[in-house]
Amino acid sequence: MTEQLWAPWRLEYIRSADELPGCVFCTAASHDDETGLVVHRGERAFVVLNKYPYASGHLMVAPYRHVGELGSLSDEEALELHRLASTCVGVLAQTMEPQGYNLGWNLGRIAGAGVVDHVHEHVVPRWAGDTNFMPVLADVKVMPEHLDETRRRLAAAWPS
Repeated sequence: MTEQLWAPWRLEYIRSADELPGCVFCTAASHDDETGLVVHRGERAFVVLNKYPYASGHLMVAPYRHVGELGSLSDEEALELHRLASTCVGVLAQTMEPQGYNLGWNLGRIAGAGVVDHVHEHVVPRWAGDTNFMPVLADVKVMPEHLDETRRRLAAAWPS
C-alpha cells in the first residue's frame, strides 16, 4: 500500500509565493548566515534551511545566480549543486540520523514549486512515522527543533 505525505500548509505558501517581494534565495544569500538560514556557502551555490519544511532539517541547494531554468545552469553550477546536495545527505546523517531522504527539483508551479524563477534542489530527511494527524486535523506542523538551532547544528557539522 502506498503512503502519502500530506503537506496542506504548503498550498497557502505556493498560492501566495508570487506575491512575495523579491526572491527568497537571493534574499537569503544577501543576508548573514543566521538571518538567511544559510547552512553553507560554496563558490557558485549555497545551502539554506527551508522556512516551510516538510520535515526537520529540510534543506534547499540553490545557485547564487538567479536562474529559472535547470538547463540554464552552467556545468560548474550544476556540478556544485549536486555535490552540495550529496554533502547535505552526509551532514544530515551525522546530525539528525534520518532513515531516508527525498531529493528533488520542483520545476514549474504545476510541479509544486513555490519559487519558479530560481531553481533549487530539495533535500528532505525522512523518518518512519514523520507524518502525523496534526497537519490534516489542525493545519499545524509540529517541528521538534527551532530553525535557528537546526541551522546552527547543520552548519557546525559541515565539513571544511
